Parts: sequence; structure tokens; C-alpha cells
Amino acid sequence: MQDVLEFMKTRRSIRKFKSDMIDDDTLNKIIEAGTYAANGRNMQSPIIIAVTNKEMRDRISKMNAEIMGSNSDPFYGAPVILIVLADKSKPTAIYDGSLVMGNLMLAAHSLGVGSCWIHRAKEEFETAQGKEILKQLGIKGEYEGIAHCALGYPDGDYPDVIPRKENRVFYIK
Repeated sequence: MQDVLEFMKTRRSIRKFKSDMIDDDTLNKIIEAGTYAANGRNMQSPIIIAVTNKEMRDRISKMNAEIMGSNSDPFYGAPVILIVLADKSKPTAIYDGSLVMGNLMLAAHSLGVGSCWIHRAKEEFETAQGKEILKQLGIKGEYEGIAHCALGYPDGDYPDVIPRKENRVFYIK
């Protein structure tokens, strides 16, 4: 348990990645951790799209940047993007998808891989282009984009752990 707590305390968002690809075994372990996230009534509504193809990664990056109103890469050069979506019909979809993201980032950190939560998946997969990507993958149903998990090896120093703010926990005994 101590290792899990230590990883929770030391994980930080990485905003500059090396171009080195994550090996399949490591990537599959990270993805597997995402599939074990807690979820409402064990409905397991979230799905994960693993993007390792550079052309598709760059296409999704461009979509995301346009939504953000920017020309820069919103994924900070990460070579892998895990996109988490969840079934819109499930009442806990957003929460379940968020827990998947937490597991992905924590597992990545424990395996020496950097990560960063990137928004705008919701907007991406509401577009015709986003819906076409799902269709090409054979994904049926109504899914809402929850987030992207940018993954790669950190390029530079790992961010420092900043002190936690006080007065964030209240007890009722």
C-alpha cells in the first residue's frame, strides 16, 4: 500500500515528452489498469481508444487544437494518446470515465511513463470527424468523450511535488 500512496503523492502532469514510443507491454499494462477503475454498478461503460499511429495522433491533435483555438500541439509531443469515452446512457458515465483517467495516469507513473490529462474529448467526438473515427473503429452507441491521456517519456526534469493546501479536509466524528 505504501508504494501506491507514494505514486499518488509523486505523480505530476508532464508537458514535454520525448518522441520515443512506449513499448507494447508497458502500454498494455497502463490500459489494463484503466479497465479496472471503479465504476457505477459495475456497468463498465468507459472505453479506451489507444492511438499510437502518428498520422491519427496528429489528426486528433489538430482537431483538439482547433477546438482550443490554437495552432500548438495540445498533447505536448506525447507519442501515445489514450482517449477515454463513456456510454452517454449510463448515469455515472462521466464519473466512471474520470476514474479510468486516474488509473491510467497512476499506472503510467508507476511504470516510469509520464502523463497529462487533456480536455476537449467531448467536443471532438461530437463533431462529424470524431463520429467518423468511432464508426471506422466499429464503435456503436452514443459515447461522450471524457478526456485524453497523453503518454510518453518525460523530456526534462520531473516536476516537483508542491505542498498540499491546508484546510481541505473536515472531520465529523
